[in-house]
Amino acid sequence: MKSIPPALALGVLVSCIHGIDPVADVSAQAQTPSKPAPVTTEPWVMATASVSDLDRTAQFFREIGQYETVYRGPLDPREISSLNLPDGASGEVLTLKAPGSEHGLVRLIRFDDAGPKVPTRPGARAWDTGCIWSLMVRVKGMESVYDDAIAMGWWTETPITYLEFGPSKLNVVVFKGPDGLQVQGYERLTTPLPEGFTPFERVSQPFNIMQMSRDREAARVLMEDVLGFDRFWYGEPYTDPEPTYMPLGIPKNLTTTIPYMAGIFYPVESEYGRMEYIEIDGLEGRDYADRCNAPNLGWLSVTYPVESLTDLQARLDDKDWPVHIAPYHTERGGLGDMAVLAIKAPDGATIEFIER
Repeated sequence: MKSIPPALALGVLVSCIHGIDPVADVSAQAQTPSKPAPVTTEPWVMATASVSDLDRTAQFFREIGQYETVYRGPLDPREISSLNLPDGASGEVLTLKAPGSEHGLVRLIRFDDAGPKVPTRPGARAWDTGCIWSLMVRVKGMESVYDDAIAMGWWTETPITYLEFGPSKLNVVVFKGPDGLQVQGYERLTTPLPEGFTPFERVSQPFNIMQMSRDREAARVLMEDVLGFDRFWYGEPYTDPEPTYMPLGIPKNLTTTIPYMAGIFYPVESEYGRMEYIEIDGLEGRDYADRCNAPNLGWLSVTYPVESLTDLQARLDDKDWPVHIAPYHTERGGLGDMAVLAIKAPDGATIEFIER
């Protein structure tokens, strides 16, 4: 069994890099004293991806996760206009949700006649920064899920990684689907699921989303100082005490010398609606922060609900944080009419806010 410093185990391991959930509350770590109230108290509603084939990508969620269809139909022209796509561009949307869930939807869009589509993170490794690395889900029966995913054409960044920490035994894997879409799953083999977590058969609803960051502190400024989110974890740089295999794919012989840092944030304490930023120090890759835009292929955005976009925009103006997409009205199938505003995270991913 690996020996891991407890303070690090409570945070970095909880980030799903090592697949360990906390055994104590880490949200009480010191935060910015002047942190404002959160702009929302709800989890993110959906994660949106650009894909080349809706049904091919949806197969993983439908057949393995038993996700249900919330909506399938055309993309609202008003949303297309907000994305500054070429004249004549259109799109089709497929929105899915895990059984029993009220948030954490997966929204897939196929853009048509929208210009060149390139991967947001082409052949990217964990130390390549920018855009969204993976959507995070819990899994039951990892080996069976792994086999079924491979059979349907999904791949993985690493083999199933078995880990032990204290009483916890876990399996972790980063699945890679069509268009490079990554879904990071981890399975508790011994400890029960968190109280109140929506029951599931094989694959849960998403609860976290991970970005690879050039500067974790810049992400913290946005999440805490601007948006007022709470801190789930913001740990010291971490290296393994002995060479080990790990889901981020850092070579085994470098895991004792290459540190990484995790920052995890949520509007309020919850099992859902988390956003995670990982900074790896010492491995220099490419930066793709300018590629996280439609119609490029990959995870594009997460969407939080707010009570007032007017109040949100006033907050952003006060904090000198630029608006990426000015407020506009749209209709999203299964979710109704809404106003939408979007900003960019420091590493390129879009964070949407909607007022229903």
